[in-house]
Amino acid sequence: MVRTPLTPEERERGEQLGRLLREARGARSMAEVAAEAGVSAETLRKIETGRAPTPAFFTVAALARVLGLSMDDLTARCAPVGAAETAA
Repeated sequence: MVRTPLTPEERERGEQLGRLLREARGARSMAEVAAEAGVSAETLRKIETGRAPTPAFFTVAALARVLGLSMDDLTARCAPVGAAETAA
């Protein structure tokens, strides 16, 4: 199976998600947050660094829960530039 290359917008959205998760994690260790969310530390590392720009929904939901983030807020803050105007 060949995966379709990601668009620049998808890459940017993944990088933004990673930044938001990293900021929310604060001083907590990557291993601690990952274990509490039920994902590997390597998965969290890939998401935070943008190397996994399209993580599974349930992975993001688990991390958001552990970090006290709203999925609605994450969605809004990771929307591509101009998407808000298009949706309005």
